[in-house]
Amino acid sequence: MAGCLFCAIVAGDVPAFRVAESPSYLAFLDIRPVFKGHVLVVPRPHVPQLTDLDLDLLPGFFTFVQEVAAAVPAALGAQGTFVAMNNVVSQSVPHLHAHVVPRTKGDGLRGFFWPRTKYASDDEAVSYAERIGKELGDGGVTPAG
Repeated sequence: MAGCLFCAIVAGDVPAFRVAESPSYLAFLDIRPVFKGHVLVVPRPHVPQLTDLDLDLLPGFFTFVQEVAAAVPAALGAQGTFVAMNNVVSQSVPHLHAHVVPRTKGDGLRGFFWPRTKYASDDEAVSYAERIGKELGDGGVTPAG
């Protein structure tokens, strides 16, 4: 869809630190992560919110999110993940996306207050994307590349 940032990322018109991809879904690093390794998972077709996702894509989307949620802690040494999705309210990009945020006990995340950080460099972001993508490749999802 014209003007949609995530559609432009899916099309390759806007660069992103891709973590993994499939014919129907894409996972890439959030450029303003809550914690480093924060991944966004999107369907390739433009879908504004969860209630608009075609039923035939629903199981695959959540399977893909589940695989990313398993890979993030394994790749980064985190204890778990926070998986969240906004629909309309607080949805900064109107394209369905699930947040997969690495979590560690005592990390400071409280409720829905999401402090943001930055990667020190593109090289650091690439390192995070590659580590998570490698873990996903071991689980059957094709890492981006």
